[in-house]
Amino acid sequence: MSQSFETQVVPGSSPFALSAVALGGGHGLATTLVALRRYATQVTAVVSVADDGGSSGRLRQSNGIPAPGDLRRCITALADPANPWTAALEYRFPAGTALEDHALGNLMLAALTGPDGNLSGPAQQVARLVGARGRVFPATSVPVELEADIAGERVVGQLAVAQTAGGIRRVAVVPGEAPTPPAVPEAIASADQVVLGPGSLYTSVLAAATVRAIREALTERRGGRIYVCNLAPQPPETAGYREEDHLMAILGHGVPVDVMLVHGAPDAEFEVQGTRVVRRDLADAGGGGHDPVKLARWLSQLA
Repeated sequence: MSQSFETQVVPGSSPFALSAVALGGGHGLATTLVALRRYATQVTAVVSVADDGGSSGRLRQSNGIPAPGDLRRCITALADPANPWTAALEYRFPAGTALEDHALGNLMLAALTGPDGNLSGPAQQVARLVGARGRVFPATSVPVELEADIAGERVVGQLAVAQTAGGIRRVAVVPGEAPTPPAVPEAIASADQVVLGPGSLYTSVLAAATVRAIREALTERRGGRIYVCNLAPQPPETAGYREEDHLMAILGHGVPVDVMLVHGAPDAEFEVQGTRVVRRDLADAGGGGHDPVKLARWLSQLA
């Protein structure tokens, strides 16, 4: 993560104010946020809250709230690293205790949530506590489940979908009319750039992008919609997928993409289904994840 809390100017990026929205969930979205804060002056994260495993799943079941885990992770990515509460958000209670494996940040978000279950307010409160440079919103204001058509069978629950082998044909959040915080479509409409991913294709990226108000806001935009493709397939969810398969899944769910950014040695750019495909070096030193500095360099140029 950046050592400076202030926005850093990336070589080749615009010297003017630039706003960016990032969509998805999990570690991939957090990496994108670390990249965006290096060049964007206004950052908004829109986070899937369909997770039903681990600490998030337990809090969903006991408190009837949307999953807080990915919200917490994104707040940490935008937080001031010098703020002592930043590290505290990620503290997990040890095994053998009543709060075993709960992250402190998850408990804070749950404790701040009112009877309506909306995590938007608590997310902003915790973000202010850690000096986050940016806003973090849940994709829906109410708890939702992810359901999928997998080889003709209906599978319900994000964890079950992620662990089921076989071709995923389609995913959707239930209920389909789940409301989205009003600030989310407004941010998507006004941003200079909207970045989807990287992250689990169906259970993170599409779990956020297919929420009705979000998909409609993306459709109404003209340009600036970028999909950052995963470095490799993620078995069993996307076992055997090529880069084009990832893109076709996004487009097949009615989510428009103007540019797909993929890892690899730079070569001639090309188009797939009207989407510009740009290949650049994006991997970290170990090759296991996206390097936020490299990602910032190329995203800022696309902006």
